[in-house]
Amino acid sequence: MSGIMKVFLLLAVMVCISKAQVTPETGVQCLCLRARNRITSRNDIKDIQIYSATIFCDKVEIVVTLNSGLRYCLNPKLTAVQKLMASIM
Repeated sequence: MSGIMKVFLLLAVMVCISKAQVTPETGVQCLCLRARNRITSRNDIKDIQIYSATIFCDKVEIVVTLNSGLRYCLNPKLTAVQKLMASIM
């Protein structure tokens, strides 16, 4: 490989590394882009996962998995969701 090709390859690697290290904007990498404002039957819920706020996503996220395998997000500010979480915990 010629010297010029090595220089271009090195520059390309440096650009890729610098792009990967850029800090993402807050709230951009959240799992839940939309949240449901209602809850299905509690008997249909197979699993509930709670993700606390992080530097990547500035909000609490509640992901529900149904027995059918369907997954969706719940709005943690709803009183029905808060009651559900309190009864589970």
